[in-house]
Amino acid sequence: MDPGAVSSHARVGDLMGCVAGPPWPALWAKMEGAEGRRCWRDACAAGGDERGRPDDAEGAMFYDRAKIYVKAGDGGDGAVSFRREKYVPFGGPDGGDGGRGGDVFLRVNPHLNTLIAFKYKQHFRAQRGESGKGGRKTGKQGEDLYIDVPPGTVVIDDATGDVLADLTQPGETFRVARGGQGGLGNARFATSTRQAPRMAEKGEPGEERWLRLELKLIADVGLVGLPNAGKSTLLAAASAARPKIADYPFTTVEPTLGVVEVGGPGGETFVMADIPGLIEGAAEGVGLGHEFLRHIERTRLLIHVLDGSGGLEGRDPLEDFRTINEELAAYSPELAARPQIVAINKQDLPETQTNLPRLIEALTAQGYEVFPISAVTGEGVPELLQRVMERLRELPREQAPPPHQHRVYTLQETRDDWWEAERLSRHHFAVRGPKIERLTRMTDFSNEEAADRYQRVLEASGISAKLEELGIQPGDVVHVADRELIWDEAALEAEAQEAARRRRRKTRRERLMERFGLDEDGEVTEPEE
Repeated sequence: MDPGAVSSHARVGDLMGCVAGPPWPALWAKMEGAEGRRCWRDACAAGGDERGRPDDAEGAMFYDRAKIYVKAGDGGDGAVSFRREKYVPFGGPDGGDGGRGGDVFLRVNPHLNTLIAFKYKQHFRAQRGESGKGGRKTGKQGEDLYIDVPPGTVVIDDATGDVLADLTQPGETFRVARGGQGGLGNARFATSTRQAPRMAEKGEPGEERWLRLELKLIADVGLVGLPNAGKSTLLAAASAARPKIADYPFTTVEPTLGVVEVGGPGGETFVMADIPGLIEGAAEGVGLGHEFLRHIERTRLLIHVLDGSGGLEGRDPLEDFRTINEELAAYSPELAARPQIVAINKQDLPETQTNLPRLIEALTAQGYEVFPISAVTGEGVPELLQRVMERLRELPREQAPPPHQHRVYTLQETRDDWWEAERLSRHHFAVRGPKIERLTRMTDFSNEEAADRYQRVLEASGISAKLEELGIQPGDVVHVADRELIWDEAALEAEAQEAARRRRRKTRRERLMERFGLDEDGEVTEPEE
């Protein structure tokens, strides 16, 4: 068997999805002259709606962008409970902790190839943890939620625009929202001096955020060129993919993948990607713009398909070559620097035969490998694909991280006990910090003991002293997390004096006076009615 023979048997599938771009009349309006009007008439005659859009444009939808909302489960509340059992006097507090809320993960599913599932569902919430119970019983933890995405999904935080992760490996997972911690039960707060605490923590709210998902297809080779250069025909000739092929521009309005097998059955294979054609001005949004160029960012090699005949407009193929490379450079200099092999298509036409010597000489002088082909008849295609396979062996593959590691672009996690305080306006202050914000969300301020504990934490951490240094006055508002707290200096001073009085050991005289009910002058105090 000829080692250069090419066969194809595996079809990745015609990827169906949504085209984000100008309306169809706007696309045709970019074409000028009689050729544009002829293509318009041909498109309408071939079957389309009143706007000249093909009938199947609504049904063939390729979704490569999505926006979803994720909410991790809230933690369960801690329980306030006391042990009441026969023959067990002073059983003490036995309230259990709340369960942890479920996390939200993105998981790579190799059987998916679009984000169309997120057209029908955009909100995802993990299960919350159950509240604690008496007998020191901890609440049940919430189940984690896994959301399947196709390989090549880039995860972006919609609020900040930061790239969180690039998921490429099958089975790879990435946590996008952390579940809240369960609140502590009153059994956790029992001490030698506070033996019957009647407070417990509330469950921590789970993280929530909006995410943007962008799909970048994973392929070895990408096809680039002007509309109607023959890219889809070449993909159909080289693989089992069946993209839409017609005699008018912008036939391809969605990316298509095909698996190419070189050397007969059982030979080496590579994945080839076909994207909609580029035209001059794509960087400014002309035609389909750069909407789908990200799908060839992962490729190692580009096949630049040129219409050797110049088309019905009689264009100069060399000028077409320059135009496409300029558009690639406008989108990404790295993509423009990617190795290219030039395929001069339509060599079965007389116009191509006339231009062929000039084109080969000019492109070879620029350092490109040139292959004259006819995608319709298959002439020259086996030789082209054989050379592509040889170049792929030479080019290094992208080093993907192991499945247990993630290509994460966020900043390294820091300690959660840091805080900062600032003055927002004359009567408004703000306190920020992971630990104090979490404590604020988990404190039940309707419980006096819990509020006292919160105040002690502010004192011990130095936050109260910092606010006083910033000039806080009674009645001013302090913003912590999503709560507004009123600063009451008189109450704080009274609490501090009472705490100091309790900590100071009484003298013998004070103990005797308290025992016999005497005041400072030695008089018997009258009991209050």
